[in-house]
Amino acid sequence: MIIVTRLDKQQMYLNPDQIVSIEETPDTVITLFNGNHFIVKERAQIIISRIIAFRARVIRRAGSAAQKKYLSRPKQSQFRNINDNNACPSKDDGRFRTPFHPQDV
Repeated sequence: MIIVTRLDKQQMYLNPDQIVSIEETPDTVITLFNGNHFIVKERAQIIISRIIAFRARVIRRAGSAAQKKYLSRPKQSQFRNINDNNACPSKDDGRFRTPFHPQDV
């Protein structure tokens, strides 16, 4: 949600996924999917930068769980054990064993 200020100085939160258009006539008019129009004090460039910051924050939070190091340690050790045993071509039987990917473990 992004915060915008109406002309009567009332602040409101707006879902940027519902915005269809932002027009700058003398006042900034935001049009939503449901047909509602809101006249706000902020310029269009400020609203766009708030939308970009909101989306970046959502993406950053969505990816943060996968980046926790304590969660990836067991997978890495399992990958090393399997990779050492099975990733190389076997000289005795002549077949090539495909390497395992850490996400397959």
